[in-house]
Formats: sequence, C-alpha cells, structure tokens
Amino acid sequence: MRSIPPSPRRAALPLAATLALLAGLGASPAALAQAPTLTVTPVMENLRGPWDLAFAPGGAMFYTEKCHGLWVRLPDGSTRHLFGTEGAALAAPDIFCQGQSGVHGVAVDPAFAQGQRFVFVFTASNLQTNPRSNRVVRLEVAADWKTVSKRTDIVPDIAFKDARRVGGPGAHSGGRIRFGPDGFLWITTGDNHDPGLPQDPQRLGGKILRVDRDGKAAPGNNPPAGFDARIYTYGHRNVQGIAFRPVGQPGAGQAYTSEHGPNHTDELTALVPGGNAGWDPQNRPDLRCSDGYCGYSGNPFTMPMTDFQRFPKAMPPAWTNEGRSQGMGPMTFLEGPQWKGWNGKLAVALMRDQRLDVVTLDTKGMASSVETAKLPALRLRTVVPGPDGALWGSTDGGQILKITPQ
Repeated sequence: MRSIPPSPRRAALPLAATLALLAGLGASPAALAQAPTLTVTPVMENLRGPWDLAFAPGGAMFYTEKCHGLWVRLPDGSTRHLFGTEGAALAAPDIFCQGQSGVHGVAVDPAFAQGQRFVFVFTASNLQTNPRSNRVVRLEVAADWKTVSKRTDIVPDIAFKDARRVGGPGAHSGGRIRFGPDGFLWITTGDNHDPGLPQDPQRLGGKILRVDRDGKAAPGNNPPAGFDARIYTYGHRNVQGIAFRPVGQPGAGQAYTSEHGPNHTDELTALVPGGNAGWDPQNRPDLRCSDGYCGYSGNPFTMPMTDFQRFPKAMPPAWTNEGRSQGMGPMTFLEGPQWKGWNGKLAVALMRDQRLDVVTLDTKGMASSVETAKLPALRLRTVVPGPDGALWGSTDGGQILKITPQ
C-alpha cells in the first residue's frame, strides 16, 4: 500500500516549469491543492490478462481474462470461473484470443438487483468463420453465483480482423461495453485496420453501437439513411473507453469516448446521435499506404484522426492529448465528495504512457484543464468506480487494484 500525493502532469518538473504548465492548462495551484492524495492497493495479482471489471449490487465483482473468459470475485474474496475456456462453469469452446482481441468488456444489467440477473460480455468467437467475428453475449447469473446459463448472443456480427494486412489478425476490435444512464447498452468497436470499415454503413467496425438487452437497435440512434439501425456513431478508429457525464453537470448523461490515435492525436469525443468521428484511412493519393490502409502513413494534416475537410460536420474532439498518441483507453467519471477537487472530473488512462489524467470539462463539454495523477507507472486496462468509493482498475501486469482517494 502506498500513499501518493497528486501531481500536475509530471512530478519531476521544476517548480517554475510546473507553474507555467499549469497556467497553460488552466489549472491553478489552488485547484490542485483540492485534489486528493491517492493510495494504491493491490487486490488480486498474477491474473492472466485481466481486461475489464464490473460490480454487481452487493459488491460481487465480475472480471474478464482476455484468453480465458468471465470470472466473479465475491465479497469474501473467493473467485469462480463462470464462462469461457475449460474449467468454466459454462464452457464456451468458440471463444479465443489472438493479437489484441479476446474476451474484453463486461457490463452488469442495471436491473440486476430487481431480478434481471444478466451480465454481458464482449468476446471474439469462431462460431462464425471466414471471417470470424466479435460478439456480445448475454448470460444469466445463478443466485448462488456458481453458474451462468441461457447464453444469448445478442450482437453476433461485430467485425474481427482475420486478415494479416498491416500487422497480424485480431487488431483493433474495440471491445468496451457499458450501460448508459438511458438503460441501453453501448458497445465500442474498432476499425480492424480495414480502410473502408469506419465509414461503412452496414459493417459494425469503427462504430459505437447502442442496443437494448436483446441486441435490438435503441430508439434515438439516428444513423444516416442506409446505415445499420444499431449504429449510434461511426468513423472511429479503436475506441476502448466510454463514459457518461454525471447528474448535476451540464449535459448530464452525455456519452464520451476515448480512442487511440495512430502516430498522433489520441481523441476524447462527446458523441452526437448519428455523428461521424471523421476517421477515414483510405484513398489518400499523396500517401504510401499498405493494402489501402493509410492510418499509419501520414501526420495530423495528411491523415487526421478527425478529417474536417472530408467531413465538415464531423464531431469535434473535446481533447486531443496535446496531439500525442499514447494509447488513450479506459476512462470513468469520478463521483463523490471523497474525490475533493476532482469530484465530477473525468479520469482517463493513457496506456502506452502508463499514466492517469484527470480532465476538467467546461459547460460546453470541452476539456478546459488536465492534471496527471501521481501514481506508479501503471498500464491500466480498465478503470471503474467501486462500491467503496475507490477507483478500481486492471493492469496489463496481471493485477486488479484500487486507487483510494484520501
């Protein structure tokens, strides 16, 4: 256990440089003084690729392992392998992991405590072949937490990268799933290094989907004419974070996504129904592109993350990580007085840079200041609020840990 004070960006900066940087970001030393001190506590270690977490009422914690499936950790600390590879209560021989893909997101039904004991999992599957697919599976959890049953594949046709172009299979699947305050399930998907996929009106890659518990399109998605009705937004690269602005803030309920930039410009974006995120890595005659995929070939001007020249009405990013590509991934809003000056702000993990940033959004939903939490170097794969008021996360080092504000 380590108690660690907060830090603006980089603790190693000299005081004068720190104050200058704070002024440029719009964060004052007085505001930073209100930030909590953070204590990091490992909860589970030596896991095999933990990817996502979700808490059920009463404190049970579901978690996924990328190559093995769904587990639950009960409040007494015991664990059970519910769904997935050999040894799980419900075997799923079709799931697999390859490259960046496997068993990813997990979400608990918002009516779980009222008897709808469903848990939802995003996974790669070979039930469909040539090509294989990613899919979202619904499972019913037994009252004794020992088994799951009634597997239903509610969204079976999310794009998976089988081809070896621009790297190996399994890249850029997205895979974060969350229930929004509207009661619908939001699903993030990736572009598979497929040049035409993000702007494709029918294929479910490079998209945000919004569906009900059965996988049917939610009302109000408002996709353009000719698009699959499940699509809420399109033109994305590889979204691995989604969160919703809390009650009491301007634009409460607004969905935000975070996604990896190629060799520049991670993006945090406020979503608009039917909106285009502006990623279109194809048909760039001035670039040398591999297999037609231009995503790594240019720079912010020749291959922008949000291309306003091609798509003047594209959704503008709320924050671009100062134009850097550092693996912007999981995120969640911090809520509760225990977070002091960070209450209501957005915590965003930068996986490649192994840091956690805290973003202040203004009344228009744009980033007005950014602070960096002073933490050990952690490649956080997920961050979620826990029932104890702490921030819980999984790491690519095989840990589940909690970050407690003090």
